[in-house]
Amino acid sequence: MKKILFLVILFILLLDISGLAQSLPANFPVLVESERRNQLIDSLSKYNSFALRPHIVDTLIYSYSKSIIDSEVSIKLSPIINTTRISTKRPYSWADNGMISNPGFQTYFSGGINVKWKFINFDFRPELIIVQNQGFETNLDNFSESELRNKFFYWNYGDFPERFGDGWLVNTWWGQSKLTFEYGAFEIGAATENIWWGPGQFNALTFSNNAQGFPHLTLNTIKPAKTFLGNFETQFIIGQLQNSGLDPSQYPELNDKYFTPFSGDWRYLNALMLSYNPKWIPNLFVGFTRTFQQYSESMGHGFLDYFPVFNGVTKDQYGFDRDEDGQDQQITVFGRYVIQKTKSEFYFEFGRRDHSLNWREFILNPEHARAYILGFVQLFDLPSTSKLLHIRGEMTQQQESVNRYIRYEGLGGGLTWQTHTPARGFVNYGQPLGVGIGVGANVQTLEFSLVEGMDKMGVQLERLANNQDFYYKAQLQDTQRKPWVDMSLGFLFDKKWDNLLLSSKLQIIRAHNYQWQLDPTSTPDFPKGENLTSFLAQTSLIYFWNK
Repeated sequence: MKKILFLVILFILLLDISGLAQSLPANFPVLVESERRNQLIDSLSKYNSFALRPHIVDTLIYSYSKSIIDSEVSIKLSPIINTTRISTKRPYSWADNGMISNPGFQTYFSGGINVKWKFINFDFRPELIIVQNQGFETNLDNFSESELRNKFFYWNYGDFPERFGDGWLVNTWWGQSKLTFEYGAFEIGAATENIWWGPGQFNALTFSNNAQGFPHLTLNTIKPAKTFLGNFETQFIIGQLQNSGLDPSQYPELNDKYFTPFSGDWRYLNALMLSYNPKWIPNLFVGFTRTFQQYSESMGHGFLDYFPVFNGVTKDQYGFDRDEDGQDQQITVFGRYVIQKTKSEFYFEFGRRDHSLNWREFILNPEHARAYILGFVQLFDLPSTSKLLHIRGEMTQQQESVNRYIRYEGLGGGLTWQTHTPARGFVNYGQPLGVGIGVGANVQTLEFSLVEGMDKMGVQLERLANNQDFYYKAQLQDTQRKPWVDMSLGFLFDKKWDNLLLSSKLQIIRAHNYQWQLDPTSTPDFPKGENLTSFLAQTSLIYFWNK
C-alpha cells in the first residue's frame, strides 16, 4: 500500500502544473491574513465575510494545475506545510490544527492533491503530527479537598486532559480532505477538514482550527451566493465527535478518586451557520451560528432529533428534558464592518451556551452562560515606502459573569462556555472545537507589524488570564493565591522567497502566580505567588508548486 501511494505521489510530482482557483483551508498561515488585509486595500474578496472558512481563493501563488485526459479534468497540487514548535516548561498555544499545547517538541505535516472533474471535487490533504508530549508541573498535590473537587468539577463536565498519555505521540489523520459535488456557489458532500465560523482572527466561539477536524456531511457555499437582497454564505453540517478517553490530571491517585470516566460513546453533531451581506450596506456582514450535540445512545429517531437546529430557541419551546437527555446547544451572533476608505475593520461575536427559559429571562439575564469576542484591524500607509503599518487586536472573554453568585448561590459558579452535563464539552479528542485558550480563560492580543505583500515583521503583546471560573468557584481569592495571569511578548517574522514561504514566532511568556502556586517566602500578611518564565519558538514552512 505504501509503495502504491509513493508511486501515485511521484506521478503527480512529475506533472507539468498550471493554475486555477482552489479552496484555502481554515486559517491557513499567512495567506488568510494577507487576503484579509487585501480586502481593506482594494476590492479583492470584496463580498467575502471571512466568517466561513475554508473558502475559494483565486490567486496564482496558491496552486497550479494542468488539465489531463480531457479539458474537464484537472489535478492541482496543494501546498506542503510543515509547522514545528518547541515550547519550554509549560503548555501555551492554540488554533493549530490539532497540535497539542504540551511542552516539548512537536511537528505537523500536511499536503496533497485536488482533483476536479466537471462538478465533482476531491481534496486529499492528510496530516501527520509528531509530539514529544512532555509532562509539566501543576501543583495539584498542594490543593485542599474542596479545591480539588472544584478542579475536577470542570473535568467531569468537560474533556480537557492536561497531558495526552505518556511519552511521544504520532497521529495521522485524513486532515483537510473532502469529496464534494459543486453547483454554482454551493457544494454538498463529506469532509474531515477543519471549519472556522465567525469573524475572529485568533479565536472563534464555535468552530476554529484548534482541534483536529472531524468527519462530517456538509451543505455549504464555497463563495458568496449573490441574490437581489445581497450576498449569503451558509453551512449546514452533520458530524461525529469523539472524546479523548483520557484521565484529566497527571496524578493517577487523584483521577481514581475524583474523576468520572467517559462512557465511550460518540457524540452526534448538527450545526448551522448563516452570514448575510446586505445589498444596501456592502461593507456590513452579519450572521449567526447554532450547534447541537448529544451522545448517540440517548438520541431519538424523529426529524428534530436528527436536525435539532430547527428547534425553537428558548427552552419553553423545545423542553427541559433535552438537557436531561444530554443534548447541549449553543448559539452565537456576529457582525463585521469593513471601511476601505480608512483601511479598517471592526467585528464582534457573542454567544450563549445554556439557552434561556423564555425571552423574558433572556432580556433580564442576557449574560448568563455567555462568551464574546471583539476585534479590529487597522492599516496605515507609511510615507516614502510601499510598506504598511498593520495593527490588529482581539479580546476573547469566556469567564462567567458576576450573576453566577446569584444563579449558583453558595456554589461560586456553574458550568462554563466550554462545559456541559452530560455532553462533557464542545470538544473533539480532548481539544475545544472553538476557543482553545482554556476553560473559563480570557485573552487579549495586540499586534503591531510592518507588512509588504506577504512579508511581515512585528511584535505581539498578549495577556491570558487562566481558568478564571475555577479560581472564583474554588474561592482562591480568599486565600493567599492570586489569579494566574500570563503576560507574553512575541516577535513575528514572515518572508516569501519564490516558492517558499516562512512564518515564524518567538514568544517569551511570563506566568504570574503560575498554577496558583505560592512562593516559599509567602505569608498571609504578604502573599507572594510563584512566577515562571518560558519560551515558545514556532516556524511554518510552506512550499507552493508554482514555477
